[in-house]
Amino acid sequence: MTATEKTILYKLLKTASDSLAGYDSPEFSGKKPDFFDDKIENDVTQTNFSSLQSAPEAKISAGKTSGELTLTSIAEKIVFCTRCGLCKHRTNAVPGTGPEQPFVLVVGEGPGAEEDMQGLPFVGPAGKLLDKMLASIALDRHINCYIGNIVKCRPPNNRTPLPEEANACIPFLEAQIHVLKPKMILAAGRTAGQNLLKTNASLSTLRGRFYDYNGIPLLVTYHPSALLRDESLKRPAWEDLKTFRTKLSEIAPDYAADFAKRS
Repeated sequence: MTATEKTILYKLLKTASDSLAGYDSPEFSGKKPDFFDDKIENDVTQTNFSSLQSAPEAKISAGKTSGELTLTSIAEKIVFCTRCGLCKHRTNAVPGTGPEQPFVLVVGEGPGAEEDMQGLPFVGPAGKLLDKMLASIALDRHINCYIGNIVKCRPPNNRTPLPEEANACIPFLEAQIHVLKPKMILAAGRTAGQNLLKTNASLSTLRGRFYDYNGIPLLVTYHPSALLRDESLKRPAWEDLKTFRTKLSEIAPDYAADFAKRS
């Protein structure tokens, strides 16, 4: 195995481990080890990473059952994905983080600089605000809420993902939704709402009511980064969260009981 292949494998395992743990897992803490080429005469014994990287992700969008897909297997495909140009500039792919059976799936736009460095979603200033927003309605990324994005690699300069980039990446999110089976979806921002609902409607048009996403209630609200730029949006965002909480309490008795205990 070459040093490059070992590095790819290390990053794959770290990303999958961090994604499931929701933080930098202790198994991969500290400085990344140095890797060197193995002296192997027989190429047949070497792992064919090139075939993994070029393996079609069609399996993910072809209606596989949850028994054949796992969050880890989806994360593996994301780490090796080269379906759009965003892969050329990433430090880490960012599959998502949270429990395997969440009440809620939160979907944002795409990774930023901090997320690209850590391989985890919403870990910068917007992520800290998101955690506070979720906590206000008894949701937590470590307990009952999974967090992902429309695209899994950082767009240059944090620009909005291009349509072809979002279209290339959306099968991964669809696969995650299929496995997670969340009770509800919270779309954070215009990009998330438009791509999930397949519409060009403005954020102001999308907000304020529920949509049906393959049988799952979906609500669109402001992205936390928008609230950091404009504090006047915090009040309507809180109204969205209360609306979301009420609906979730109606359809998820376990959540309602948990919220009552925390209140």
